[in-house]
Order: sequence, then C-alpha cells, then structure tokens
Amino acid sequence: MLRSRDDILRDITELILLHQQGKLGGEKMPEDEHPPLEPSSAASYHYFTLPMALNYQRNSYALWESAHRTFNDPDTMDVFDPAAAAAMDAEKLREKLLKHKVALQPNKQPAVWRTLCVTIMDQLDGDLRNLFRRNGNSVRRIKQHMMQHKKSFPYLGGDKIMNYWLYVMEQYTDADFPDRECITVAPDTHVLQSSAKLGILTEEEAAGPKARELAASRWEDLLQGSGLCPIDIHTPMWLWSRSKFAAQV
Repeated sequence: MLRSRDDILRDITELILLHQQGKLGGEKMPEDEHPPLEPSSAASYHYFTLPMALNYQRNSYALWESAHRTFNDPDTMDVFDPAAAAAMDAEKLREKLLKHKVALQPNKQPAVWRTLCVTIMDQLDGDLRNLFRRNGNSVRRIKQHMMQHKKSFPYLGGDKIMNYWLYVMEQYTDADFPDRECITVAPDTHVLQSSAKLGILTEEEAAGPKARELAASRWEDLLQGSGLCPIDIHTPMWLWSRSKFAAQV
C-alpha cells in the first residue's frame, strides 16, 4: 500500500539514523575489499570501475573479494591496467579474469572488460579520470556522455549500475560531484524490496517490469526539498532488506 510523503520521509530518516548507528549491519560493504590505492590515482578509478561492469546478478561481496585477489596476484593484476588488458590475447585475458572468479562467464564478461579497457585507451587517453574531467565532474554530463556512447560502456552504461557506480566512485576515489543529487537511487532487488516495505511502491509494482524506473522516479520526487539526495538512501535500504528487515522503523 502506498503511504504519505511525510510517513515515508519519517521512516527513511529513521533508517538513515539506524545505519549511522551501525544497527543495520554493513560495517563492511562489498567495495571495502580493495587494495590501498591513492584515491586520486588512475589505478583507483580503474579498480572501482572494471569489476563494477561485471556486477550483474551475483553476490557483490564475492565479486569484490575476487577483484581484490586478482589485483594482489602478480600473475593477474595487469588486467586492471587498461593498456595491458586492451592489448592482451583474448585467451590470456579470459584465463586471468577467471582465475580468481572476478569473471564467472568465460566469454561475455571478459569481452565486457576488454571493451571498457579499449574505451579508456581510445577515448580517454588511457585514464578514466578524463571522463570526469572532460565533463566538469558533473553527474548529469557524465551520465549523458555514457548514454550517448552506451556500446563503449557495456553494463556500466545501464541505469542501475551507472548510478551505483557513480556513488561508489564518490565514496572510494577523490571524485567530487557538484550535482550529486543527480545520482538517482540504484534500484536493485534489495532497494526495491525496501521501497515496497516503506510504501513508495506497492508489492505489485515492485515485482513489475517497470519497478526500477518507478522507484527511481518516485524517490527523486519524494526527496525534493528534503535535504536528502536519492543515492544517500541506497545503502540503508540495501542493508535493511538484506537483513530481512530486522530493524523496526
């Protein structure tokens, strides 16, 4: 059942507070599994981008553990170097990505990885930070660029992953967005379940084909003027659903 704006805002504010108090779990998030890279470095931007494009219908914690092992292994760490990966023999790239299971599919996922590395090399002078610099660090402009060149950003250019990826970049690199409010809710399964629980979607809507678009649109509308940015509610809702709504709001 849909609920009033005031009721939903009250509950989401309580949920954010519970998260800040550590009462939703999540002391370690999936992306916390990373090497000690300088946040401003190209290596950091590449590390938090390439595995994200493979984060589709799989356990996020396992993905980033695999990414970290891949980075720490001298035999496989060069897959995070766009120049090396773009020039690498296809079979060698496949073997390296499968070794620690950062890729689970032997053909499609290595191809996605290679495409992104080629994009970084050919369109961004070998440095993903140029995507941000050339677009004035504007979320709106970065998203527009990626949507206009969607084939160059496989999976990463999809609406759900793109928004969550931008949030991760803000959290783990030195990316600083003047228009961070343009990062919309990243409506994965957990966020959709929490959205239904909070009453911004009905159960039927959350299970329907337009669930992601509806959730993103309604959260954006509801949070206008609230002082909250849509992406700020992602992690509390994700953790709440993941814990099977153990915390009461």
